[in-house]
Amino acid sequence: MSTDATIQEINEVMNASWEAFHVYRKLSLKQRAGFMRAIAKELEAAGDELIRTAMQETNLPEARLRGERGRTIYQLESYADACEKGEWLEARIDQANPGKTPPKPDIRKMLVPVGPVVVFGASNFPFAYSTAGGDTATAFAAGCPVIVKAHPAHPRTSYLAAQAIFRAVENTGMPAGVFAHVTGMSFEVGKALVTHTYCKAVGFTGSYAGGKQLFDWANQRPEPIPVFAEMGSVNPVFLLPEKLAAAAADIATQYAGSITLGVGQFCTNPGLIIGTDGTDLQQFIHDLGKAIQQTLPGIMLHQGIADNFAAKREEALMQDNVHLVAESNQPVADLAAGVPTVATVDGKTFLANPLLHKEVFGPYSLVVRCADAVEMLQVALHLEGQLTATLMATTKDMAANDALVEAVKNICGRIVLNGVPTGVEVCLSMQHGGPFPASTDSRFGSVGADAIKRFARPLSFQNWPDELLPEELKEGNPLGITRAVSS
Repeated sequence: MSTDATIQEINEVMNASWEAFHVYRKLSLKQRAGFMRAIAKELEAAGDELIRTAMQETNLPEARLRGERGRTIYQLESYADACEKGEWLEARIDQANPGKTPPKPDIRKMLVPVGPVVVFGASNFPFAYSTAGGDTATAFAAGCPVIVKAHPAHPRTSYLAAQAIFRAVENTGMPAGVFAHVTGMSFEVGKALVTHTYCKAVGFTGSYAGGKQLFDWANQRPEPIPVFAEMGSVNPVFLLPEKLAAAAADIATQYAGSITLGVGQFCTNPGLIIGTDGTDLQQFIHDLGKAIQQTLPGIMLHQGIADNFAAKREEALMQDNVHLVAESNQPVADLAAGVPTVATVDGKTFLANPLLHKEVFGPYSLVVRCADAVEMLQVALHLEGQLTATLMATTKDMAANDALVEAVKNICGRIVLNGVPTGVEVCLSMQHGGPFPASTDSRFGSVGADAIKRFARPLSFQNWPDELLPEELKEGNPLGITRAVSS
């Protein structure tokens, strides 16, 4: 199941996908939604075998995987509802005005599917961001066939999820090429998929190196295509003085849990905490370190991730003026365990050392001790694009640090106030994406129904008779969708 697909096999898959596109794109919103709901039912029907297989391949506990499958099913169902409602289509109607000089034509616009989408499964979410995950669901909602490249870390899990989709394809009468499942360890498999003439968009969740390579291949094509890559971030947390003075211990407890949640293997893990040095910050560092010491090391997804975490952690701790605050003193039960770790560095050193700005994927966080508010602002101004940023602040803190607040808004896709960034709610207002290098297109996110728009493009219809228009744009609005109409 994990052998590399050949070029011939990839060509066959892409050709079938292209043929299916011309059928699937014409299906009604209701039919697409029905297909997605059928996938959700098949995932549920896959039962314990799917959960057991994922446990064996990822080291994730049963409760986490059952919750993640539930989230995946919810994504399919909620995106199916959004697909059917049609708000994402952004239907716009400007009615003709023959009395205007020159006469104004009838113009109607909506989003239409771009074509076959290649989706790369994520290592850290075997269900929600993989084979039947959010990228696949939103592409189906947009009217696009999907070719999934299974993640080599959990090929059997991906295979079982793919079988659920294939059953839904058959049960709902979808065109056979609307879904395909491709495996392979070689970069050449990914390159062949992305550079194939019938690939029209890419969805990816993973490392910066992987996402940037897909982005480069896509833009080197004779016909460049969009790559929607979510590539992680350090998710900075800014501790402002009045809030820190009032709640240092509580914040430390809260963040010890967030840093180590899921063994730190979330792209929203708070890997950077910034505050102004002084008694309150030192108390926070002490309390955070004490909580980290008492946290049991968890088993990471696989040995490769554990080895990478250990290497990146060691490299960060070896940098000048970086000091270890605390690491777990609990027993390490497995070579693939990730040791919870907190370190600290002064603001001047942090600003001068770009390596300290990079993500250490795992249960690690660096506390930056700034000399004053001016230096804290400089830290914010020098950070790269992030998925999230957090302000732990009172109302007075916010008013007194307006420049900092504005700087933080400029570097993230989601700004959290007095909370933790871990946990990504599936809802319309969620933005799970951010300025580069957090993602390759900050205008879009990979969570929530707006993610459907990634795999669609605008098309205007000028002077078309009503009987020839798509149902979504007909004069009587037979689908009852939300549309903007002007005369």
